Amino acid sequence: MKEIYSVHKKIYGEVPKLMVETPGRFHLLGEHSWFCKDKTVSMAVNLPVYIAVSPREDSSVYFYFHQLGESRKTTLSTLRVKKEDRWANNMKAMIYGFTSGGFEVKGMNFSVYSDILPSAGFGITTAIKVGTAFAIRQLFKIPCTDVQLLQVIERGNKLFLHTGNYIADNYAALYSKPGNLIVTDHATGTYDYIPFDFKDKKIFLTDAKVPRISIWDETTIQEPENVLLLGDLRERKNNVYGGWMYEQSATEINEVLSVISEDTKKKLLYIIKEHQYVLDAREAIINGKFGSFARCINQSHENLRDLYKLSCPEIDWILKRVNELEPNLEYIRDPVTCGRITGKGFGRCLYAIIRKGDVETYMKKLSEYERIFGFTPETYEVKPAKGAHIVRNQ
Repeated sequence: MKEIYSVHKKIYGEVPKLMVETPGRFHLLGEHSWFCKDKTVSMAVNLPVYIAVSPREDSSVYFYFHQLGESRKTTLSTLRVKKEDRWANNMKAMIYGFTSGGFEVKGMNFSVYSDILPSAGFGITTAIKVGTAFAIRQLFKIPCTDVQLLQVIERGNKLFLHTGNYIADNYAALYSKPGNLIVTDHATGTYDYIPFDFKDKKIFLTDAKVPRISIWDETTIQEPENVLLLGDLRERKNNVYGGWMYEQSATEINEVLSVISEDTKKKLLYIIKEHQYVLDAREAIINGKFGSFARCINQSHENLRDLYKLSCPEIDWILKRVNELEPNLEYIRDPVTCGRITGKGFGRCLYAIIRKGDVETYMKKLSEYERIFGFTPETYEVKPAKGAHIVRNQ
């Protein structure tokens, strides 16, 4: 907090009016099935983005990202996406989200401080967007409800940036609570909490530094006909969280999916299985059964690798080492560790949840990874964090 305060004062010659802290995040389960109105389990983490802001007397808007050492500027009347502005486009999008909704804003000076850069894939870009929108609402005392703030973010994403608006990302950045996971129900547009309290475990996010390569276009699985096929396999269940689950009969599933290619069928099977893992993992966490929860995570990764064709040898190698941290147990039946690739699209990151006593061994395995594959990974110990909030207001 002191750093962003000092940075803003140095760059603009004035102290910030207020500062907002917004967490990074990763999705544990369900990040690839939002388009068919399934559920996503997410964790906001203590990898924060700080946004400092102060008002101006004119209509100019200045941006400064400390870690990148980059400055950008625009005016309220000339907001547009510029290729060279990269991170600043996300902040301009939030300004557009307000002005396009009829809210009045004025010129501003912004500073951004984040030890994790947006390219890492830990929700930093979303944190920049949400933190900017949160700061603007507070700075100008805009009479904007949380529902309207979400609409601001959506307009910025869809109409200004022409990108998707992922509500699981937004909910995690805005509403997360320390010590809790957050579950987004895409069918109802609502969220819920799961207390996550396994005191003998540590959570690590690892950027494996694998170059991102598009193996296949993920939008191809999001075709309306595929969504309709999955809809045909839904069953209403009043005693199930969210009120429904997918058909469990392999015969019925195969019959419904017989009209599509084998490759597409595998990817839809992944989505069917993933929804069940969300339900089972939630139940396991509530009942304090880490082994059952970890089994869902490990099986989810195996399906991402084998059915969804998402993983890569480097990440698979690390996760195999995670599962070998307890060689005397059958990890498939009752695992004491778990891990999974994470990041929308074809990400290069993974998370691992391991015992405290295994941390040193895990770090040694990452050193072996660097020697074998030639990539230098970056690993962060994380814990569930609080959603966007004011850290100083003057």
